[in-house]
Amino acid sequence: MEVDIGRRRLYYRRVEEGKQYPVLCRRLARANEDFISNKSPSAGFDFTSGKRIEQKLLDYNEEAERFGGYAYEELSEVSPDHRYLAYTMYDKDNDCFKLSVRDLNFGSLCSKPRADRVSNIAWGKDGQALLYVVTDHCKRPYRIYCSMIGSEQDDVLLIEEPSENGYVNIRHTKDFQFLTVHIFSTTSSKIFLIDAADPLSGMIPVWECEAQAHCVVEHHQGYLYLFTDAAKNGQLVDHHYLLRSPINCSLNKRKWENIFSDDLEFIIEDVDFSDKHLVLIMQDKRNFRLCPISLPLPSMKEEIKLTELSPQFLPLPKNVSQIKPGTNYDFYSSTMRFTISSPLMPDAVVDYDISNGKWSIVQQQNLLHERTKVLYGTSSSASFIQSARNSGSNNEINPENHSTWNDLSEFYACEVHNVMSYDGVIVPLTVVYSPKRKKQADNPGLLHGHGAYGEILDKRWRSELKSLLDRGWVIAYADVRGGGGGGKKWHHDGRRTKKINSIYDYISCAKFLIEREIVQDNKLAGWGYSAGGLLVASAINSCPSLLRAAVLEVPFLDPTNTLLNPILPLTPADYDEFGYPGDITDFQAIRKYSPYDNIQKDILYPAILVTSSFNTRFGVWEAAKYVARVRECSIYDPKHPILLNLTADIVEENRYLHCKESALETAFLIKMMES
Repeated sequence: MEVDIGRRRLYYRRVEEGKQYPVLCRRLARANEDFISNKSPSAGFDFTSGKRIEQKLLDYNEEAERFGGYAYEELSEVSPDHRYLAYTMYDKDNDCFKLSVRDLNFGSLCSKPRADRVSNIAWGKDGQALLYVVTDHCKRPYRIYCSMIGSEQDDVLLIEEPSENGYVNIRHTKDFQFLTVHIFSTTSSKIFLIDAADPLSGMIPVWECEAQAHCVVEHHQGYLYLFTDAAKNGQLVDHHYLLRSPINCSLNKRKWENIFSDDLEFIIEDVDFSDKHLVLIMQDKRNFRLCPISLPLPSMKEEIKLTELSPQFLPLPKNVSQIKPGTNYDFYSSTMRFTISSPLMPDAVVDYDISNGKWSIVQQQNLLHERTKVLYGTSSSASFIQSARNSGSNNEINPENHSTWNDLSEFYACEVHNVMSYDGVIVPLTVVYSPKRKKQADNPGLLHGHGAYGEILDKRWRSELKSLLDRGWVIAYADVRGGGGGGKKWHHDGRRTKKINSIYDYISCAKFLIEREIVQDNKLAGWGYSAGGLLVASAINSCPSLLRAAVLEVPFLDPTNTLLNPILPLTPADYDEFGYPGDITDFQAIRKYSPYDNIQKDILYPAILVTSSFNTRFGVWEAAKYVARVRECSIYDPKHPILLNLTADIVEENRYLHCKESALETAFLIKMMES
């Protein structure tokens, strides 16, 4: 298919019948707009016109043959001119990600760049240049190269970070006019700007702040916008805020002005830009909102109050647990894409036309029908702005029919409880259940937790939990300290020397479920992934009789030894999260919460299933030695087995293995409760 950058393209992945991995495809937006993904023919042949309207770009099943039998892609980005696809695939034999560039006009691989250990990519020069970040042998991102596509010249080294504590990252602004380089270490964070039209022209410093601050720079019509949670005027802040500064300033003379006045009613979680709009992803008392603001902003003599802009909130379903911006590749489009997550709804990929308020669900699994909903079309579009204005509903745009979202509230219910932890702090607890099968003090339950890195707990609808809900199980999510959603203080109160707070929060939520008779006593199970595995395992050590069973997926179980003698590469964020054992105060705190170091002797432990992989970030030996010690120290009971399940493959990228492992975990939980 000829590439014509004047026409809008739609990129998507689909899985062919009987194949393990998806296929990356594209089509023109106007070609067969009402194409339905679950109707034949799946390859996009239009019988009306007699033409194939789909171009197959990359078959990941063929990529699997190149890379040891399976395809694990970390990065993928189409060039601004739609000519090339840059992507990285995991090479199992060499334990690194390899960079490849494919010419989409001819389907062939470009001769260069082809690099190993690539952790980040960004296009420049309208697709003629590709910048990429390379890691050292300890997997520390430390070099940035620039490769001219089609040139026989060697790739140019733009920057090398010599410090062992220094890390580099690169991204392009949404308008593709600049590339931003972020250099951060244990002592500082710095951001530099590169002209995307001439990536070899050098870097201009634009921002510097303390270490571990989150910083993202965007450009819009002569202004730089900075979204950050760095200290303000030397004072630590609890949430992100938005700054702006004229583009033509030196670092010494650059003055960043705060855009919005501090408003305790709304918390800005994320932002996204287009040519005409700024969209704020916000929280209002832990309720998510989507708020578009027209650009350019009015001239500012002082900070703006959000209410002064008469904001219109875009329609959302009930019980939203997270909103993630899409790639929104077309900077000049009025349509912006977001992924909406909820405990009662399969993830919905939604296009919002900011100019008129129309929205459409682009893709969403429909559990009430056979497969997915409309892939690209207009059947879910609706406009609610005018009705909201006519009803005077306080600038809130509400959808008229929640069934449009494929909301499962007809079958399941969601409640949020406020649980008081051991020190009086209120911890949010989300509970999902089937009203038809709920019986007081008679339901088994599963309590999820994570509480690390300031990340929002994943409360998305998961199809594998449906079999538990339909059997009367209660699925609960504990938003313990150390996680996200409550600001920087909420995160800091559950890390390093205060990590024990996360564990006590989880225990308090477990006891709440039992004491309020939401879950039957001795029928509560725990579930934790990665750092969440540490949380659940530590809670078991503190109260072995609290849980009947637990599933620990690729858990972090031996922080003392891993942090003290890191065989696997660790980042400053890991030490900042769990503590540095070289510091005596941190060391004592780690020993206090470490699951491996606090296994109780001669105590009956709950049934535990530990799953891990040889490709996990935390060593597989952690899971093996933990299981061995629990078996050795605890009281043996065949009804309380301690099981270990190991795999050599990457489960997340293999849909068959993922289904198999989910089925194993579900069967384990059901069996333990029935026994």
